[in-house]
Amino acid sequence: MAPKTKPATKEQSDPHGMFEGMLVFFVSKGVQARRLQIWKQRMVQMGAVIEDRFSKRVTHVFAIDSQTLLHELDTHRLLRFKGRVLRYQWLEESLKLGEKLSEDLYVLNLDPQGEGINELDKSLDPKSTDGSISSEPQKLQNKKIKSSSKDTEIVNLDSNKDRKENAPLSSTSTTSSHSEIENLNNADRRPQHLDAENEAIQEIITTGKLSKLEHFEIDEKVQTISLFGEVWGVGPATALKLYDKGHRTLDDLRNDDSLTNAQKLGLKYFDDIRQRVPRHEVQEMEQILQKVGEDVLPGVIIICGGSYRRGKATCGDIDIIITHPDGTSHKGFLPKFVKCLKDMNFLREDLIFSTHSEEVYPRDIYAFGLVAWTGNDVLNRRLRLQAESKGFRLDDTGLFPAIQGSGGKRGTKGTANMKLYTEREVFDFLGFPWLEPHERNL
Repeated sequence: MAPKTKPATKEQSDPHGMFEGMLVFFVSKGVQARRLQIWKQRMVQMGAVIEDRFSKRVTHVFAIDSQTLLHELDTHRLLRFKGRVLRYQWLEESLKLGEKLSEDLYVLNLDPQGEGINELDKSLDPKSTDGSISSEPQKLQNKKIKSSSKDTEIVNLDSNKDRKENAPLSSTSTTSSHSEIENLNNADRRPQHLDAENEAIQEIITTGKLSKLEHFEIDEKVQTISLFGEVWGVGPATALKLYDKGHRTLDDLRNDDSLTNAQKLGLKYFDDIRQRVPRHEVQEMEQILQKVGEDVLPGVIIICGGSYRRGKATCGDIDIIITHPDGTSHKGFLPKFVKCLKDMNFLREDLIFSTHSEEVYPRDIYAFGLVAWTGNDVLNRRLRLQAESKGFRLDDTGLFPAIQGSGGKRGTKGTANMKLYTEREVFDFLGFPWLEPHERNL
């Protein structure tokens, strides 16, 4: 179970951080309180000063849009304001990239009559003089667009075309982003080197669909490879090879002697593996695992991580994180533990198993394993980027000083591990706002 909420520790401020010199006022209307709190914490950590009221001292005002800005602040005072009035997207994107972006594309401008006009909004007005945007696509701008990783894989399976022509969508930059792309304002702020993705997003926003994806979804080859890829142990490359051998159905695969034992088990339990496990069942299994673990090694700590620890109602699988407080007794525990689970028929098949004691985390790196196996993947990626910005490499085994690679390339990690014993210590060291496990579904 997730630990109870603890009082937040006071965040450390770096006066010479990325936002040094900024005195900021936040227009809170339209923003979730938790998100606003995180943004404030991050800005303070990186050198900014947060002002509780709008005054001459303020250098930057942030608002979600012109309407909410004018609802909270007096128009005449805004017209006399000498600082910058920006959309929250500037802050969000700057934090993601680890550098201050140009403010020009994120400015909320005001005309003399006090009406809020943003340049990008103006260019999208169907009544604009160039008439390039029709009223029909304008209606579609409010449609929330989400691309699944499965959609991304389908597009990327077009291996017969040149990679440059194919220009696959990137799930890490679209689906893993916490914010949904609701209109062109969001899409226009994506980096220019993602032109192919921007074009795809533009098509979705203006037409409500993606022609390339629709083509792939009805393609027999792609459908078959996608189906094979859902078998446990079968990756995209193997799925393509199986298709090239003439296989078209799961029954065809069952008659293929070249499949590994794990892949055969994936076929055998195909329907079971695809089903999600209800939370209450995972909770019961966690209790069983802890009891069996105690019988094998008194004092052992066994926690179910992943989506279960993040508070989800169902889980695709169960990630188990194991340690022992004394720092040494964990050695040799795993094979004994697995044998007991098999003897009681709790475990029936082996998909992948290693008897190396490193599968169980020593107490001195347990916090890193707990962070990594709790997730989610978006948070883990952000934590790794945050570590790299500070000259470290982060993984489930620790936080290490980064060794600079040749030619400015990313180097390897050093051997000296930082001594951090709790998840909160890891977050604090990285300067990342503390999130309870149930808050990590980014």
